[in-house]
Amino acid sequence: MKKVSAVFYVSAAILSLLVLAGVAAPKTLESVTGSLQGMITDKFGWYYLIVVTAFVFVCLYLLVSPIGRIKLGKQEDKPEFSRPTWLAMLFSAGMGIGLVFWGAAEPISHYAISSPTGETGTDQAIRNSMRFTFFHWGVHAWAIYGIVALVLAYFTFRKGERGLISATLRPLIGRHADGPIGKAVDVIAVIATVIGVATTLGFGAVQINGGLSFLYGVPTTIWVQFAIVAVFTILFIISAMSGLGKGIKILSNANMVLAFALFILMFVFGPTLFTLNLFTDTIGTYLQNLLNMSFRISPLDEENRSWINGWTIFYWAWWIAWSPFVGIFIARVSKGRTIREFVVFVLLIPSLIGFLWFSTFGGSAILLEHEGIAKISALATEESLFGVFENYPMGTVLSIIAMLLVGTFFITSADSGTFVLGMMTTNGSQNPSNSVKVIWGIFLAAIALVLLYSGGLQALQNTMIIAALPFSIIMTLMTISLIKSLSKEAKELGMTQVPVKKQKKKVETPA
Repeated sequence: MKKVSAVFYVSAAILSLLVLAGVAAPKTLESVTGSLQGMITDKFGWYYLIVVTAFVFVCLYLLVSPIGRIKLGKQEDKPEFSRPTWLAMLFSAGMGIGLVFWGAAEPISHYAISSPTGETGTDQAIRNSMRFTFFHWGVHAWAIYGIVALVLAYFTFRKGERGLISATLRPLIGRHADGPIGKAVDVIAVIATVIGVATTLGFGAVQINGGLSFLYGVPTTIWVQFAIVAVFTILFIISAMSGLGKGIKILSNANMVLAFALFILMFVFGPTLFTLNLFTDTIGTYLQNLLNMSFRISPLDEENRSWINGWTIFYWAWWIAWSPFVGIFIARVSKGRTIREFVVFVLLIPSLIGFLWFSTFGGSAILLEHEGIAKISALATEESLFGVFENYPMGTVLSIIAMLLVGTFFITSADSGTFVLGMMTTNGSQNPSNSVKVIWGIFLAAIALVLLYSGGLQALQNTMIIAALPFSIIMTLMTISLIKSLSKEAKELGMTQVPVKKQKKKVETPA
């Protein structure tokens, strides 16, 4: 605790007030967050669409540019983790519970409940459903994570800065990065991280409760969810105290094994050919419509605009709120990679894995409903996946694996979160103390419980959208700072010079 910074105390004080407000006046908290969320989505929806798409363009530019050869570290630095472990760690931190929670729920919602185009229950609705699901979980989501992680890894390991969000702004604000402005930036990042991670833990508790309810009749109540959060809080604090190379590494690999097992079983026992055809067709329509979807705000259609606010803007805010946590964590485990390798493994490969996942689980859910076999859309959101499993062989086994997977994702997300929050509040320490991690673990659990108590899933979503707005501005400044620093370094290394082709001398032949 001797190494904690002022950021720790200020952030803890603000979050303590949020916890007290949630306990003392839950309905007021729900009402206030709901009003703020509505104002942000109505007034700043256009801004979210533009800024997130800009992050995608920056990542793609770095992928194809000669700048991509620059290493995230010194020239002699080697990666700390193997590629499979590295991919498992960033994927567990980046998507985790969300993939399991929304794997069947989002596609079936777009198909049968609320379509992005207003057309439900048709063949075209299936195509639209999958296309927009790919959009929400594809390169835009990973570009948000990738930008924050890339900026942090570059400035920390190549430029020798402390592992803090504020330190990445030094090219823009100079010495102010170490003063009150820098501290304010780090406080915003900490609060966004706590709310983002706590929201996801809330989703995890709700889904585990949903699975227990669907399979064993356990009541779906706030007290059951409290008990789930309490049990997993103890588990992830134990894991956090074991360190980055043990707890998180082992659990991240376990996540990938469980996720792969669940995916393969569903792929084999589900509608395999339909899944493959749906995946292939949706990849095509996703790429064809990517630019249009990226800027779709529907200014003349209130119904479509409401859908965009509830889904697309919600997702962009979710990824932004998670980005300080995921970005710092991915940066921490990415030392020694080149920028080009980083973009491929953080932007493209996870997107493809996500597309396969949604084609398998979402496609299976849609086909059951489309053919009149089961009414998956009538189930609660957290029970959708278990309703799908019930209609295929080994349904109970699949449900148990899914709950175990949510549990391990819960632990790794919270474990990674405490590690990152420890870094952010101890002046960028690469190995924060266990006492700091335990304190942040308790805060994460408390915020998750307060948000569930004050309004369930809706309160979780509202708070996340609010937390994301100020951090999105910081992300924009971080991106400008990165481009400025990389341009300077590329010029020094001669990477911006276009090679001049040598012209062959014309040899005259005698007449």
